[in-house]
Amino acid sequence: MAVKVPMLALGFMTGTSLDAVDMAVLDTDGEKILSFGPAGERKLSDATRNVVLEATQQALKWPRGEPEPPIFHHAAEMIAEEHHAAAEAFLQENGLSFPDLDLVGMHGQTVLHERPKPGVPGRTVQLGDAALLAKLCGRPVVYDFRSADVAAGGEGAPIAPAYHLARAKASGLKPPLAVLNVGGVANLTLWTGGDDIAAFDTGPGNGMLDLLVQARGAGRYDAGGKYASVGRADEGVVRALLAHPYFTARPPKSLDRHDFSLEPLEALQLEDAAATLVAFAAEAVKRGFESLRTDPREVIVTGGGRHNPEIMKALAERLPVPVRPAEDHGWRGDAIEAEAIAFLAVRVHRGLPISFPKTTGVPTPMTGGKVVRP
Repeated sequence: MAVKVPMLALGFMTGTSLDAVDMAVLDTDGEKILSFGPAGERKLSDATRNVVLEATQQALKWPRGEPEPPIFHHAAEMIAEEHHAAAEAFLQENGLSFPDLDLVGMHGQTVLHERPKPGVPGRTVQLGDAALLAKLCGRPVVYDFRSADVAAGGEGAPIAPAYHLARAKASGLKPPLAVLNVGGVANLTLWTGGDDIAAFDTGPGNGMLDLLVQARGAGRYDAGGKYASVGRADEGVVRALLAHPYFTARPPKSLDRHDFSLEPLEALQLEDAAATLVAFAAEAVKRGFESLRTDPREVIVTGGGRHNPEIMKALAERLPVPVRPAEDHGWRGDAIEAEAIAFLAVRVHRGLPISFPKTTGVPTPMTGGKVVRP
């Protein structure tokens, strides 16, 4: 059966901050972006967030080879229902309905990500009941974007670089160029020309900072850099955190936001601990840049981290090239990952590659994902 292109696709992304369901609509053939539809978000309900938090804790203790924790199934259903409710309201607000869409892409909620080690394959789990979502939406749903990559020996992350390339080209930008997504984990895409992209996770982004603030009972995240802005970074602790073997590993490489412990920060007051984590995240990005053989013209920052002025200031101080938020180029910085899932969903539907040797370490460019129909 012939595949219709271009397609109107809705992409969903829920980040590790457990803040909201992000949504974006693209008209795309999976190679070029033809037009941008609406974008928006809906905050996660407390009930779903609490179940996902418990699922994450159980995932971290889940032994290899054992049956998955029963809570995974319950969380997956709640996530699908939450996605459907978010999309229903979002589409209605923007004069659209499910029948207008050709395809839906659901990343799902990451509760576990373990990079491969010598002799030990990686593990990655994104929860979301795609069959239920397809039934509720009445549209085909593309999901499970990472598992095939991991099964082939890849890192399974990052997966947005193909979209970063398409987005840069759609803006008429020129290489060499870097896109830095500062989410729970920070990841970097370097475009050196043509279709040549390389990518890897640089280190923690907002994730450790969120966990710190939550552990200290000071909220869910450091809004506006409130705590970090009045603290002083402890460079000794930064050096200790940077001694982690991850930073001497060669890219491509990937992380989970739980890969680093908050223990070295226990003796610090909240404000100093927050400032220390901002310095750690920025210094990790700097080290990532030092491993590149090409200095980009600029760094375009996407993700929630660009809303923290302390993170943006620390990046500007440490990186040798201009650092600009996505909006400086007319990009929707909060929607980039949801847009990426819409774009990748179409690529999966067409059998096009979504991961590459220089982005996840797979042997050859490969497609992935699964499609479930209502």
